Amino acid sequence: MEYQAQEARELAVKIRKNILRSIASKGTGHVGGSLSIADMLAVLYSGVMNIDPKDPVKKDRDFIVLSKGHCGPALYAALAAKGYFDEALLETLNQNNTTLPSHTDRLKTPGVDMTTGSLGQGASLAAGAAFADKLNHAGNYTYLILGDGELDEGQVWESFLFVAHHKLSNLITAVDVNGKQLDGTTDKVCGLGDIGAKFKAFGYRVIEVENGNDTDKIYEAILEAQKEKEIPSVLLLHTIKGAGIRKYEEMANCHSIPVSKEELPDFYKELDGQE
Repeated sequence: MEYQAQEARELAVKIRKNILRSIASKGTGHVGGSLSIADMLAVLYSGVMNIDPKDPVKKDRDFIVLSKGHCGPALYAALAAKGYFDEALLETLNQNNTTLPSHTDRLKTPGVDMTTGSLGQGASLAAGAAFADKLNHAGNYTYLILGDGELDEGQVWESFLFVAHHKLSNLITAVDVNGKQLDGTTDKVCGLGDIGAKFKAFGYRVIEVENGNDTDKIYEAILEAQKEKEIPSVLLLHTIKGAGIRKYEEMANCHSIPVSKEELPDFYKELDGQE
């Protein structure tokens, strides 16, 4: 498959609509961090990843690991838009007997490759998957999505040591650098300092994406990472938490908040103007 730029822009809008639809069906959820990674997911699912919605577990597929698993609504939104399951299921988010739990679960949802949610663990799981693929001389990629607040976890840095030591260039990491987490800004909760410098010190190639909500820029960064064959790469996506909806972009904290069904028409209209 080849990357489709226009499809990515349109898919980003669709993903945001699906996120809001699913969270509104529950009444509350992880809005901010789901919206901020919509563009990264739109790029991956617009021809970058080797996938087949009709065969979610095909052996040569690229893997995606959403380590910030509480932002499952974003991944579900993308999977529904690509036909992994009926979009009507989005309105069962985190409800009894749903296949779309609050945190991603590979045993419940078609297209989810790793069960995540306990922050930090997804980084280790992605490292293990990429290492196994390297041992098997597989040609696929593993894409890992981390939150910047998640970098507070020590486990992620242990995984980075492992990844760099084994030169897992088949693992492409993206950090959602939106500057906010559950209890406030990342600077206030636990300052991360120069994230890029830290990754470089661990042995990564660092690719800064100043507008991490620009699908074209994200795609260019992924291409750059794919060309690197000697060391792992990390994309630092400087995003806006709640991106795409002004109400949430301007909030001091939109980590997990209510969304009402009555708001959806206005939100959809706002998003339609971005296509």
